[in-house]
Amino acid sequence: MGVIVAIANQKGGVGKSTTAINLGAALALQGERVLLVDLDPQGNTTSGLGVDRSAIEYSTYEVLVNDVPIEDAVEPTSVRDLLVLPATIELAGAEIELVSAFSREKKLSEALKAVVDDFDVILIDCPPSLGLLTINGLAAANEVLIPIQCEYYALEGVSQLVKNIQLVQASINEALELEGVVLTMFDGRTTLSADVAAQVRQHFGEVTYRTVVPRTVRLSEAPSYGEPIEAFDPMSRGAIAYRELGREFRRRHGRT
Repeated sequence: MGVIVAIANQKGGVGKSTTAINLGAALALQGERVLLVDLDPQGNTTSGLGVDRSAIEYSTYEVLVNDVPIEDAVEPTSVRDLLVLPATIELAGAEIELVSAFSREKKLSEALKAVVDDFDVILIDCPPSLGLLTINGLAAANEVLIPIQCEYYALEGVSQLVKNIQLVQASINEALELEGVVLTMFDGRTTLSADVAAQVRQHFGEVTYRTVVPRTVRLSEAPSYGEPIEAFDPMSRGAIAYRELGREFRRRHGRT
C-alpha cells in the first residue's frame, strides 16, 4: 500500500505546488510510482506539469462531486511514473457543493481507495486555506508535509494548521501524523533566512528535513515551461535540492 502525503500550509506562496511537483518528479526518477493529486482550484500543480487545463475531460472536481473514478481522470506527465489528477477552476465550487454531501470530508479518501495500491507515493497538493478541500486532503492522507518559507512571519498560521491536523486526527483520521517540515525559499545571503531556519528547527525538532530548498530563478521559471526542475535544468541548485529531498524522504520511509 502506498504512502499518502498531504502537502499543506494555510499560507499561500510558501512552495506547496513547487514541492509537490518537484518532490514528485524526484521520487519518480528514483524508482517510485507517484500520483500527484491537485486539490487547489488554482491548478498550479496541473499547469506546472504541462497539462492543458482546457483539454481536461475529468478533473478533481468530477472525482469529488460527481464520483467519477480516479482512473478516468488521471493524466500522464512528461516524467515516467509520475501521474497527476488535475484540477480546474471548477474545483472552487466544490467547497459549496460538498456541504450537503454524505461523508463530505472523506470524498477524496474514498476515491483514492481504488488506486492506492497502484502507487508507491501519493502527494496531495492542498489549497492555501483550511476549508473543506484541505480537510479532504488531510482525511485521505497518512502523513502531512508542511513547506515553510524562510521569510518573516514564516511560522504565522502554522500553529493553527497543527491544531487542525490534531482535530482531524481526533475526529476523522486517527492514522494521520506530521511527517515533516521542509524549509523553502532559503536565501543564504541573508541573516533572516538563517534565523528563520534555526527557529523552525527549534520549534519542530527532528521532523524538519535537513535538506533546504534554495530560492532560485530557475525554480520560478520551470512551471511556465510545464516542466519539473529536474527536466528543465537538472544541474541547477533547485534540482539538486529536490533530488536530495527525495532521497531523504525515501530514507525516512525505509525505501533505500
